[in-house]
Amino acid sequence: MINLEIDHEIINTATTWESEGEKLALAIVVKTWGSSPRQPGSMMLIREDGHIIGSVSGGCVEGAVIVGSKNILQSNKAELMEFGVADEDAWSVGLSCGGRITVFVCPGSKIESGLFQKALKAQEDRSNLSIECDLTQGTITTLRDTLLTNDSFFRMQIIPRPRLFIVGAVHISQQLIPMAQISGFDVNLIDPRSHFASEERFPDLNILTEWPDEVLSKENLGPNDALVTLTHDPKIDDPALLVALKSPLFCISCLGSKKTHEKRKSRLIDAGISEQDFNRINGPAGLKINAKTPAEIAVSILSELIKKWRESL
Repeated sequence: MINLEIDHEIINTATTWESEGEKLALAIVVKTWGSSPRQPGSMMLIREDGHIIGSVSGGCVEGAVIVGSKNILQSNKAELMEFGVADEDAWSVGLSCGGRITVFVCPGSKIESGLFQKALKAQEDRSNLSIECDLTQGTITTLRDTLLTNDSFFRMQIIPRPRLFIVGAVHISQQLIPMAQISGFDVNLIDPRSHFASEERFPDLNILTEWPDEVLSKENLGPNDALVTLTHDPKIDDPALLVALKSPLFCISCLGSKKTHEKRKSRLIDAGISEQDFNRINGPAGLKINAKTPAEIAVSILSELIKKWRESL
């Protein structure tokens, strides 16, 4: 079973289309070989009129899947569609690089009733939801029987989107937040300095103006969470780190020079943190790309977050 973070746009749109009585199909990549453009579990939602949300490739087979989904909706039967270099239309669908994918396309009528709502509820509760595609029966349901394991089933566990807590309403945060949101992170900004953490500077964002340790102590921090501290102020950053280091976050990163990081280490060890736990902190934050500007530093931090997130799955 693979782990796959929830795609809010697909789930929200599917729920809306169902409530409006629209016919829809859900396409899921169930197998890949070679240089396939998307991983198994990648999804695309197709409405009867051909409007799509998401993708099952780098843009190369979507057209064929849309055409195929129209017939699938008419026949009301799911279908496995294969694309690759062996097909005579390999160039037209863009897989001449050597990749091959199998896409399971299922009409909405063959998807378990209420499945999309269950996925939304799982995200709200930050819990997992196991789903199976029965490739023989042509259905998509929540996981029913774990004892049945063969090539007739494709199973995935939908996990909550990674949640990112950023401490410090600074210039770098203004660059990092939209990048992280586009990349699929659920972002929360923490800064007790309300003149920095304003809606004017950070519109349409969950801004928390309590002290970071107070905020994080109220959250059920887990392996889908990450923390980035950006204030350079030990009074703000250190308490947040003391809470975060007691939880299994997949990434903890702190802005600052190597010298600053050594001072941070001394303070946290004096506060009772072991050297082993301290070594969980990425400091200075970000991958080494010789970043200079706030936007470049944000890119380096986001790259580190993505790397750590993918390594944790």
